[in-house]
Amino acid sequence: MRFVPLRAAGRSRLRRATIVASALVLGSGMAVVAATQASAATGCSVNYQVTNQWPGGFGASIAITNLGDPISSWTLKWTWPSGQTVQSGWSGNFSQSGSTETVTSLSYNGNIATGATVSGIGFNGSWTGSNTNPTSFTLNGVTCNGSVGSSPTPTRTTASPTPTRTTASPTPTRTTTSPTPTSTGSPCTTNCPAHVDNPYAGAKGYVNPEWQAEANAESGGSRVSNNPTGVWLDRIAAIAGANGAMGLRAHLDQALAERSGSTPEYIQFVIYDLPGRDCAALASNGELGPNDIGRYESEYIDPIAAIMSDSKYSSLRIINIIEIDSLPNLVTNTNGTAGATDMCNTMLQNGNYVKGIQYALNKLHAISNAYNYIDAGHHAWLGWDSNFGPAADLFASTARGTTAGMASVDGFITDTANYSALQEPYFNINSTVGGQSVRQSTWVDWNNYVDELSFAQAFRTKLVSEGFSSGLGMLIDTSRDGWGGPNRPTAASTSTDMNTFVNQSRIDKRIHAGNWCNQSGAGLGERPRANPGPAGIDAYVWIKPPGESDGSSSAISNDEGKGFDRMCDPTYGGNARNGNNMSGALPNAPLSGHWFSAQFQQLMANAYPPLS
Repeated sequence: MRFVPLRAAGRSRLRRATIVASALVLGSGMAVVAATQASAATGCSVNYQVTNQWPGGFGASIAITNLGDPISSWTLKWTWPSGQTVQSGWSGNFSQSGSTETVTSLSYNGNIATGATVSGIGFNGSWTGSNTNPTSFTLNGVTCNGSVGSSPTPTRTTASPTPTRTTASPTPTRTTTSPTPTSTGSPCTTNCPAHVDNPYAGAKGYVNPEWQAEANAESGGSRVSNNPTGVWLDRIAAIAGANGAMGLRAHLDQALAERSGSTPEYIQFVIYDLPGRDCAALASNGELGPNDIGRYESEYIDPIAAIMSDSKYSSLRIINIIEIDSLPNLVTNTNGTAGATDMCNTMLQNGNYVKGIQYALNKLHAISNAYNYIDAGHHAWLGWDSNFGPAADLFASTARGTTAGMASVDGFITDTANYSALQEPYFNINSTVGGQSVRQSTWVDWNNYVDELSFAQAFRTKLVSEGFSSGLGMLIDTSRDGWGGPNRPTAASTSTDMNTFVNQSRIDKRIHAGNWCNQSGAGLGERPRANPGPAGIDAYVWIKPPGESDGSSSAISNDEGKGFDRMCDPTYGGNARNGNNMSGALPNAPLSGHWFSAQFQQLMANAYPPLS
């Protein structure tokens, strides 16, 4: 098969009642507000939750439930008990006067029917001294106490008014803390840093302390744990920090704290939550439905841009890897191709992949110290003529549709979260066996490329011919393409049989180039570094953190929107996309993005260059 779909890796309705209890969830504790009357036409409850906290800063989410008559717009107010300050908010217009915070509705979330809830409102803020939660909210002037009435003043009983919080930086081995923010959250407007040609050049890479702790906990993991890896913002909750993990601002603060001297620091984020995400695979399906473009823009991209544009972070080089597994799927998995899926056809027809990426480019390119690299699949996905040209055309038309045009894109990245070899040292596309081209072998299957480096360089040339800048840079994710260990060939095969020659000579030992999930035998590849030598390559990077699963090997119930893909099942016999071959996946794998110790140990054992 000539293309591969790359892996990446409750609302409750409240009823009117004579006695209603409402909970304002506050961090890991809660303040319970009890109301004793429910007779008039207005009423509300508010769920306020601290989702992420770090020294001097925190993130929070808000959900409003309307217990009275329908409303068409809303104004939410509360008083900060400890002088906190909102730095950036989303899904509402935030303003602050002294200790009073006011949030007003936007055009799409102003209507709240009786018993309905509007959620997705959130912000990042700063605090000094303490971060006591607010305990009283008003909606359109009515106190939100969980009852229906005309601004009642009920008797309250408060439980755990100052709860113990779990911070968003749970890693016990990390001792460096971020300084207390002094920024007001405004974007950089004067003396902003120059936008350099290659953000990796001359810069130090940010090491994610959460990944580093996982690696250090493994035997021998300290040999690789100081390498920079990508931070995946794979759902809305990840912005503030999901399930106790560090959020976007916490990572940026940590990167600032790690800076030393005049050496620039870069930090890499994967922007990865498009509507209908991963339309040709199941393991990393996302939280947003195919038509949720409004939520993608307002609840995902807007808050990311608001945080990244804070002038506090203007000294950092913020590198954004834009939407893995998106535009390439529109080329190869639609319109009756062998790998076509209904979801990919839907995303082609509604245009939301293109619209979403254009929106992200517009917002992020406006930040002078941000750099945008778009996913370009890999050689075993787009390397055929039937995919190569159309993909370049689609990327070019997408960029032209942005405000800044081609300038909104700094480069492209290949092989993200995949296993294609950086270079095949013992044969190339021009090699012949018995007068026949290796393109005729079952492994190469008439592809024009046999490895990532040759593909990335050729694709860059094609993209420049489409109108992209001659300074366009390419990244190659080498996190799992090493293919070392005892099974790595040391010389070209001497066989005169075409398939035998290729199979004995190739270092990529997958059963089929269409296999993408937790591959058996894979190893760590080239370590991250800038300007590695080949023309047009900005850097080798580890965007996929080694040791994080591509998907579960069996169905696992979860609240992350992730499905079970049989390509992650080691017993699966394959499909048209991998030539009906075995999946080659490791057993006992957890959900995508979760730590997979057995895979990490394998990657270290088969690293190439080998680990010392």
